[in-house]
Amino acid sequence: MSAPGPALAVREQVGGLRGSGGGEVSGRPPAGGVVRGIDFGRWAVVLCKPDAVERDLVDAVLDRVEGAGVSIVGRMELVAKAWQAHVHYWDLLVDRDWFLDRDIAACLDEAYVGQRVTVALAHGEPGMHARLRDLLGHFDPTHAAAGTIRADLGQDSLEAALAEKRLVRNLVHTSDDADAARRDFGTWFGAGRRDLLTPPLSAQKQIR
Repeated sequence: MSAPGPALAVREQVGGLRGSGGGEVSGRPPAGGVVRGIDFGRWAVVLCKPDAVERDLVDAVLDRVEGAGVSIVGRMELVAKAWQAHVHYWDLLVDRDWFLDRDIAACLDEAYVGQRVTVALAHGEPGMHARLRDLLGHFDPTHAAAGTIRADLGQDSLEAALAEKRLVRNLVHTSDDADAARRDFGTWFGAGRRDLLTPPLSAQKQIR
């Protein structure tokens, strides 16, 4: 058998692939492996974006989230880094060819890098991701249903964002599903904070 080409060799070195002898080439765990065993169907990361922090709406947003039947078990404020914004909005970067009039990476850097955000860790019953998405409302605050966070507290619009070639300022994000929650946790809290993924006492009693 011929030796692997340069590209495959690099992938094997950094990606944890198995070599021809069956041994592990890299000791790096697979993506998400460091938080394996966690039921992310019951966890979500709530990102209060820079506009929520600037307008002093973080407490109001998180109060609304808790009112939806989930528990906020921890929160922290931090200054966003470029890699965090890019990983968080990977889907926009992958689909950047749809945005011919904007440099998506530059838009993300302008909106997030060096800006303060608050991230909160929420715990709830299965199905919480859909309930939280409904609570947030449409990504364009002007199209969000009355009673949703973005409709009640938002001030921006997609029309204004397009005219100014920037991202919509819509206050808050929450994990779309279990896979997104795993990724969001690693992005904003870090896999080294697995200790945070402990259900509140009330939930632990129900699980038992």
